[in-house]
Parts: sequence; C-alpha cells; structure tokens
Amino acid sequence: MAMSKRTASRALLVMTATVVILHRTLCVAASPATPLAAPPATKQTRTPALFLFGDSIVDTGNNNGIITTVRANFPPYGQDFPGHNATGRFSNGKVPGDIIASRLGIKEYVPAYLGTELSDFDLLTGVSFASGGCGFDPLTAELMSVLTMDNQLDLFKEYKEKLKRVAGAHRAADIVSTSLYMVITGTDDLANTYFTTPFRRDYDLESYIEFVVQCASDFIKKLYGLGARRINIAGAPPIGCVPSQRTNAGGLERECVSLYNQASVVYNAALEKEIKRLNGSEALPGSVLKYIDQYTPLLDMIQRPDAYGFDVTNRGCCGTGVFEVTLTCNRYTAEPCGDPSKFLFWDTYHLTERLQPPPGADH
Repeated sequence: MAMSKRTASRALLVMTATVVILHRTLCVAASPATPLAAPPATKQTRTPALFLFGDSIVDTGNNNGIITTVRANFPPYGQDFPGHNATGRFSNGKVPGDIIASRLGIKEYVPAYLGTELSDFDLLTGVSFASGGCGFDPLTAELMSVLTMDNQLDLFKEYKEKLKRVAGAHRAADIVSTSLYMVITGTDDLANTYFTTPFRRDYDLESYIEFVVQCASDFIKKLYGLGARRINIAGAPPIGCVPSQRTNAGGLERECVSLYNQASVVYNAALEKEIKRLNGSEALPGSVLKYIDQYTPLLDMIQRPDAYGFDVTNRGCCGTGVFEVTLTCNRYTAEPCGDPSKFLFWDTYHLTERLQPPPGADH
C-alpha cells in the first residue's frame, strides 16, 4: 500500500513506561507474602509463560515476517542488545516484554512467533504475537499493512496447537490458563488513524474513543475465550509529549500537544472503566484483568527527568531525535547519540531500554 512518509511514521506512535508495566506485572505474579522489593523471581515462579499482544512496544520481531515498512531489523536498532543484534525490537536493546519475563524468572527474552525458529522451550514459556503499527481499531493495522489484533489471535490459535504437540493437551491447557498476558496497543488509533488520517473523521473524538474501547473489550473477550485468564491491558501514554508530536503539532517551541494528551486521558478513563466492568464478571468468570497506567509515570518522567536520571526527554537519541523512526533511524543518515542511557526516547516514538523504577515504585 502506498503511503506518505509522514503517515507511515505517525502510525508508529506506540510506546510505554516499562517501569509501570513491570511493577504492575510483578504485583500480579507475586504471592501475598512476597514483598515486591524482593530479588527477581526464580525458576519456581508460578507463572509458566508470558504472552505479548499489541504493537511495537512488545513486537520482538514479528514484523520481520510480513511485508511492511514498519520494521526495526537494522542498525542502529539493537545496538545495546546482546551481540548488537537488530532483532526487530523497536529499541536500542530489550523491550518491556523481555524485562518482565526476566524479572518473573521465565526467561531472558521473549521471541517473536513469526520468522523465528522456535524451540520447545520457547513454546513452553511464551512468545510475542505483537505487530508494530497496529491498534485495537482494525483500520490502524490495515493502513500500515501489519497484523491486526484478530490476526494475532489467529496466530495464538495456531500456537496452541503446537503447544499441545510439545506438552500434551492437559499441560498445554494449564499453561494457557495460568500464564500472564500483556496487551499493549491503542495509541496509534488516536495518534494516527484519528488525528492524522481522514478515515475515521465520521466520528467525533468522544465517539471514536468509545469505538476503540469497544474494540478493546471485544479483544479481551476473545482472548479469554481462547483460555487466557490473567490479562494486563495498558492504557495510552501522554501522546502529545512524544517527540514526534512535539515536532508535528507542538509549534516552533515543540511543546506538548494538550489536545492529544487530553485524548489519552479520556481514553484511559474509559478503558479502565471497561476493564473493571469485565474483571471477574459473569461473562468472564475467573478472569483477573488489570489496567496498566502508562500516562501518569511517563508524564512525570518527561516533566521531572532529573528525578529519574535522564537528561533529554523532548527528542530521541537517534539522529536529530526530531523525526527519525524506523527507516529514517538508520546507520547511514542518523547516527545515534553517544549515551542512550541519558535519553528517555530512543527514536521519536519508542523508549530506550534504560528505565529504572522511581523511588518507592516497588512498595
């Protein structure tokens, strides 16, 4: 599908606060008697596997296996990953799913389901089905020629059959029902499909948010129907403070775009309300659904970078940090900064690997 560079790049506005996801996930996994400040979980963790659904924040390389321009399988992506390997992760190193899996004692890295030679161990301990550039609104993925959320569910169905062959039907069912599921998407629906393209302008903003939340609700129900019970769903970050949005709509001073941030706030409130309604309901008995707040901690990092050890939060590490992402963040035209650990953002949409918990985050 032909598209402008502007549309292609805006479609990739997906990001998350790793520290919050990690903290909330550990809250779910820890037993009541286990303090969250304890050392990382051991192999005796009662979470057998981690499954990732969503967009580029948790895409560990699935887009490498499909025909799309939304990729990160080339340098300088992955420069701080083991072996300096550009795996397709939209970061300089690990992505949140890797960090969560490691902290839960499951494994160090969560492989992509597509384009990867998966071992029995990989199948037993979880994979990523996420696709950079997608959203809960199926149109968002279609605009970028990436996997829709329903496509990801189809891959999960396929995966379950492979798991049965490896583990047997009984153990496979147990793994599916007791594992942790992370769902991180929805930001591109607002940032690209609604604010950038004309294709959903038959909705006013409030109506479109209602539509996206309904799509999210439908996805949760479908995932539950496939056996998932412990599902964490992330809200949207402060979209207007992402470097790309500062550049595109923040004026000469590249200020945060208040309208976009307010859209995130309204969307998050509606999503959280729907998650609470579904959690443990008659329609989803036995479900444990958690809403993950990305907005509050990430905005605090942007506004108070010194408190978290960051020097730069208004531009990315790659190139000028003003517009570079995916194809425009490359080793030929956009050398990265000297020290990514000082930058909150790796490119104009995605965070660097280095995000440390703020004081008290584990309490």
